[in-house]
Amino acid sequence: MTDASTDSAAGRTILVINGPNLNLLGTREPEKYGTSTLADVEQLAAAAAEAHGFTAECVQSNHEGVLLDVIHAARNNAAGIVINAGAFTHTSVALRDALAAVQLPAVEVHITNVHQREEFRHHSYLSPVCSAVIVGAGVVGYRLAIDYLAEVL
Repeated sequence: MTDASTDSAAGRTILVINGPNLNLLGTREPEKYGTSTLADVEQLAAAAAEAHGFTAECVQSNHEGVLLDVIHAARNNAAGIVINAGAFTHTSVALRDALAAVQLPAVEVHITNVHQREEFRHHSYLSPVCSAVIVGAGVVGYRLAIDYLAEVL
């Protein structure tokens, strides 16, 4: 039996998760989030992963349960996780517990600098179980997260 660290396909896949409202990138508050679309982000992630010999598997959902299922499945089919959980960052103990349970290196990403925004955005349930956190770098943060994972994997 193989696990994610020894299976060649799983060992070369980086899961890129985008949570609620990120499907609206490009049109949702472009003054905060920029004009790049989710498709642009996914292309950026794919190119960054490929540059390091990885494949990016991109998933977006507005539903917490779907994100939980994707994280659980990552145990067997990914080497690491990049996650922008959107508002679930500040509310979801379940996503935190799922990230901790799969024991994969994970990077939390936020397009905006959440520490310059509303007080409720300053707390993350995910940060304590992530290897790194990238905030405020715009969509380039996804590339930085993949670069980091490629370095540590």
